[in-house]
Amino acid sequence: MPSRMEVVVITDKIDRFIRDNTLPTPYLVVDLDVVEQQYLDLRAQLATAEIYYAVKANPAPEIISRLLSLGSNFDVASPKEIELVLSLGADPASLSYGNTIKKQRDIAFAFDRGVDLFAFDSEAELEKLAAVAPGARVFCRLLVSNSGAEWPLSRKFGCEPDMAKDLLRRSRDLGLVPYGLAFHVGSQQRRLDQWDRAVEICAQIFGELEAEGIELAMLDVGGGLPARYDDGVAGVSAYGQAINDALTRHFGNRLPRTVVEPGRYLVGDAGVLQSEVVLVSRKSYDEDVRWVYLDVGRFSGLAETEGEMIRYPIRTSRDGGPAGPVAIAGPTCDSVDILYEKADYQLPLDLAPGDTVQFLSAGAYTTTYSSVGFNGFDPLTSYYI
Repeated sequence: MPSRMEVVVITDKIDRFIRDNTLPTPYLVVDLDVVEQQYLDLRAQLATAEIYYAVKANPAPEIISRLLSLGSNFDVASPKEIELVLSLGADPASLSYGNTIKKQRDIAFAFDRGVDLFAFDSEAELEKLAAVAPGARVFCRLLVSNSGAEWPLSRKFGCEPDMAKDLLRRSRDLGLVPYGLAFHVGSQQRRLDQWDRAVEICAQIFGELEAEGIELAMLDVGGGLPARYDDGVAGVSAYGQAINDALTRHFGNRLPRTVVEPGRYLVGDAGVLQSEVVLVSRKSYDEDVRWVYLDVGRFSGLAETEGEMIRYPIRTSRDGGPAGPVAIAGPTCDSVDILYEKADYQLPLDLAPGDTVQFLSAGAYTTTYSSVGFNGFDPLTSYYI
């Protein structure tokens, strides 16, 4: 395998910033123009859908402000995210509290500030909502297949369809507004057909509840739109077409209000993580694999390398010469701080301490996953240009 650097092109603006500024590594630099273009491309492909940016992917005020200027809505998961987005000028009506696991006081906090759209997937959550957010619009998250996702979401969120129908009935009895359904096919989803099956299930629930007098209005098709970590990822037009086709196939000309929650797709390809080689070594005289230790690791922003699931394209200051196999690890005194050992990354043979290594498409889930200072290493610094 090559160094995986050929897939993503670093923008001239990022290259200039790195070249013109001598800054201590590691750091992330994000091109806000790329974020804007990703948003505009998605809006063009899903013209009938409302975009709710998943703030957790990268909550930088600069990103929120740019998306606000474009008319984005926001998927929030905590009071801090709500405070952040509102402080930058968002209308509370543009927020969806999409976390299904909320303290009752956090629901009250959101509702008191004008948020009235809440996700749930259990009766206990409904009871909390009814107690402190009377009359709020609520939508139930379904469990759906995550097959094909590089970062699957397990069974932590959502419930089975039969339970969802009962819970939506219960929400009406509790004085809430049964407003819709949501699903998430898994982050970095490669299989375009996964949306079709999920939409089909939702359409069936819409129809069954409508026959009982419960008219759902909204379908949240979640996130899952990928960043371009490699050349096996389809473009946004293919994803837009797949989602549009699924909606038309299963809802006909009675399309619900449709919501999409991109996170990684909007900000991933906009960021480059700049790091430095600390050490290159071998474990034995007869082993070809070199160990490349960097000043960034799983605790300082690259948590999604767990299980080697997210494989970032890499560029180094030594590219162009002969390359060989490497294992790549972070700087901490923790044995799990290994980024890649099995993924067959190939890096230049003359790579040495002090050289730079760039992780491309690193704008999502890096600053937010960076620890507050494990092992005495500072959190990941970031710049938005």
